Amino acid sequence: MRWLVAIASCLIAVAPATASAQTFPSKPLRLVVPYAPGGNTDMIGRTLAQKLTDSMGQTVVVENRAGAATLIGAENVARSAPDGYTLLLATSTTLAINPYLYKSLPYDPIKDFTPVILVARTPMVLYVRPSSPIKSMQDLIALAKARPGEMTYATAGPGSPSDLAMQLFLSATGTTMTAVPYKGGAPGIVDVMSGQVAMIFDNSSLAHMRSGKLRAIFQTGEKRLAGAPDIATVVELGLPQCVFYPWQGIMVPAHTPPAVVARLNAELHKALQAPDARARITADGAEIAADTSQEFGDYIAAELARFGKVMRDAGVKPE
Repeated sequence: MRWLVAIASCLIAVAPATASAQTFPSKPLRLVVPYAPGGNTDMIGRTLAQKLTDSMGQTVVVENRAGAATLIGAENVARSAPDGYTLLLATSTTLAINPYLYKSLPYDPIKDFTPVILVARTPMVLYVRPSSPIKSMQDLIALAKARPGEMTYATAGPGSPSDLAMQLFLSATGTTMTAVPYKGGAPGIVDVMSGQVAMIFDNSSLAHMRSGKLRAIFQTGEKRLAGAPDIATVVELGLPQCVFYPWQGIMVPAHTPPAVVARLNAELHKALQAPDARARITADGAEIAADTSQEFGDYIAAELARFGKVMRDAGVKPE
């Protein structure tokens, strides 16, 4: 008799979640982008929101909650109801880098979220001004070794993607350079173009390269970019340890019903296969990922371990 009571209790507990999944979505959804409007991550969020709105029959509203290296937006989603109606467009900064930048986070990157899908990842490209004497990786290494610590590079601060890409390169080549910190990548790009600083790693400036305002030296991907096939990769140049991709993925609060996560994954897969969405997202070198929830979770765990080593080796101390 007890086993009948136990089964009945389980069915009662599961029934609301199952019913919720069957009717999901029955109201508008909220996609939190932890960056200001206008940037690359915001563009990806708005592209996906429109596709989900079209396919799911409910409006997906993009809500920009910028600040504190994505902590504000991430905490907001972590504390939201686990019902699938609040999504986070998280980045490698949110889930794999911030745990090593801050002694205390307002969220746990593993325990407070359920992964839905890895959307895209974009290699970093090393840029110099067109008049720079640096025309290849070999030129860069030779100059850096001839002038230890004298060459400068723009960075968005310790632990930023631009900084981590350079830390990997410096470690692999046994060279030293001087970081020049900026509040974001845009002002750093401007100073590279004007010659105030020698170089920058960036993943959203192919347009400047195509217009002749920047020269690309190499990129940190495993394969050449479809939109810029002339840029050599660190793999083919003999530095596979420098492979590095900042990335974006969709997360929901922990304990969101698995059926709801599966529905969101399926809808996002469909959105990422749409030609117009793919064209927009990949325009600046991004690679569409579109994996399963489990695969994305495994990827986050691997990235956490990898970035931990990179940050320790670079001497980055949490604030």
